[in-house]
Amino acid sequence: MKLRSLASAALLGMSAVKGIDLDLGSDDSIKKAASEVAYGMVKYYTGNNTGDVPGNLPDPYYWWEAGAMFGSLVDYWYYTGDETYNEITKQAMLFQVGPNNDYMPPNQSRTLGNDDQAFWGLAALQAAEVNFPSPPDDQPDWLALAQAVVHTQIPRWDNSTCGGGLKWQIFTFNNGYNYKNTISNGCFFNMAARLAKYTGNQTYAEWATRAFEWTQNVGLMNERWHFFDGSDDLINCTRVNHIQWSYNAGVYLLGAATMWNITESDVWRQRTQGILEGTSVFFKDNTNVMFEVACEPNGKCDVDQRSFKAYLARWMAATTKVAPWTRDYIMPKLQASATNAALQCSGGDDGKQCGLRWTNAAAFDGSVGVGEQMSALEVIQANLIDKVSGPLTNRTGGRSRGDNNAGSQSETTPLKFNEITTGDKAGAGILTAFALAAICGGAWWLVH
Repeated sequence: MKLRSLASAALLGMSAVKGIDLDLGSDDSIKKAASEVAYGMVKYYTGNNTGDVPGNLPDPYYWWEAGAMFGSLVDYWYYTGDETYNEITKQAMLFQVGPNNDYMPPNQSRTLGNDDQAFWGLAALQAAEVNFPSPPDDQPDWLALAQAVVHTQIPRWDNSTCGGGLKWQIFTFNNGYNYKNTISNGCFFNMAARLAKYTGNQTYAEWATRAFEWTQNVGLMNERWHFFDGSDDLINCTRVNHIQWSYNAGVYLLGAATMWNITESDVWRQRTQGILEGTSVFFKDNTNVMFEVACEPNGKCDVDQRSFKAYLARWMAATTKVAPWTRDYIMPKLQASATNAALQCSGGDDGKQCGLRWTNAAAFDGSVGVGEQMSALEVIQANLIDKVSGPLTNRTGGRSRGDNNAGSQSETTPLKFNEITTGDKAGAGILTAFALAAICGGAWWLVH
């Protein structure tokens, strides 16, 4: 199905723009479009320049978004087979591990929350699941790095308030230490579920279940399967900030689908289906085109929020591999969103920088940056999901070396795991000041 910019613009009654040519019926066309968008994204990266720090993006981007970007480049290789960015990806992901190989580099402590650490861990976990080229033998492998992130976060689970949950921040000196946000707990849930699948270790599945049920019980998820931003443990989470972000829905969707894949239980199927249907709030009217409902309509998406659609697209596509019965619901949304995202890639000096608002695809919106490029890249390349294998495990060809002691140097409490019956191989700040101000001021929004 050839979907071209001029035809779409005419249908919308808007001025036409060229955009990136995309034919969703052609794998080569999708790969070419993804290549152009990936090139436009990597142009923002300076960490491979002489004298710069590998893994860092320049201002105004926080450290976490660099981890998210390299996760997108792992996906890019997975979908296209293009090795162009493998070396800078591997260099960055190994340079930022920190002295204890757990993605806690000391020089990032002022902006390092549980969610920030997790986005680097998620990139490593994705690398393990798709057999991304391994690090040298004298360095930790991708699986061990993902395990280290989860292992360091387990002792941070805080039962002193709100009945449990992870705080947003790790260190007491950072603003937001008293906030328990959904994305931190969602990333933990997502990684624990996927580690349970990869390793066969039931302990990870138990933590995944605990994190999901805590989110539900504390009110960060409602009966319509909508996910809210977070709450304050100074009030014992008795009130919730009801703003909705697309990546919260996405991170829980893939985690729940993975738990269904492990258990094939009706409970996890119902949860997965409910979350999937709840994502409808992020698709404009009846067009199936994704948008960031809390900030795109009012033009107030900040630097972080401009990347959130990337993760919803990434995790929706991945969901179809672990819960194939979701495919018919998901793919029309990824197809329509990719078509409009490609149309928005018509800005910048080269005429191929991607804008933010896909719902108005025929009129370039002038918003460009890493987040805009990453979002367009993920949704476009996601349309190759049927052509690639599902996530590997240590029983289905996954080669990444694990380490059950990973992360133990970072905490004083040793971690104890159940025996693995199948054997283990080798064995942002995302929440903005805007949201914080809302809690302090007593404003509790509901975005429908």
